[in-house]
Amino acid sequence: MINENFVILGVLINLFGGISYIKDTLRGKVKPNRVSWGLWAVAVTIAFSAEVSQGVGIQSLATFAVGFIPLIIFIVSFFNKKSYWKLTKFDMLCGLLSIVGLILWYITKVGNIAIIFSIFADLTAGIPTLVKSYKYPETENWIEFTSSFISVSIAMLTFKVWTFEYYGFPLYIFIFDLVAATLIKFKLGTKINKTI
Repeated sequence: MINENFVILGVLINLFGGISYIKDTLRGKVKPNRVSWGLWAVAVTIAFSAEVSQGVGIQSLATFAVGFIPLIIFIVSFFNKKSYWKLTKFDMLCGLLSIVGLILWYITKVGNIAIIFSIFADLTAGIPTLVKSYKYPETENWIEFTSSFISVSIAMLTFKVWTFEYYGFPLYIFIFDLVAATLIKFKLGTKINKTI
């Protein structure tokens, strides 16, 4: 275990990745899927609130950062028309499932159940971005997902208690960001499609 104040370093690393993504969005280099980024902001805010209500300390700052940056990216995506990603029926279905997860969280209002539903909502919101990262990695920014992965890794290294309210959402983010960063950085979808 490392000192819990290292979470602040993780948040700063995550902020660096977020700034990189925001700059690329403003330049039209990346095209954020607004369903993913908009709902990520909402779902992660719920996870952050649930962690705080469950007594998670400074480590919850990492979760907050993972939600705040998507909110900024979602807003910035409206500033450059070249950053527009056309939404499909699949994107909308994932968005609807994410909203169902948010509603289920609202109905239960129980800390750990809220974290489960926020993971569900976050994942279903993120599936369109994973698919896009697989098919069109050039429209994404691996630095954002890598910095988020590093940030949440640092947060998990500070845990003194390994109960679900502490590790549930960060572990999910760890896995999601690792997959997304790998798909984008190494253009796995493009390589796999060439071999098929």
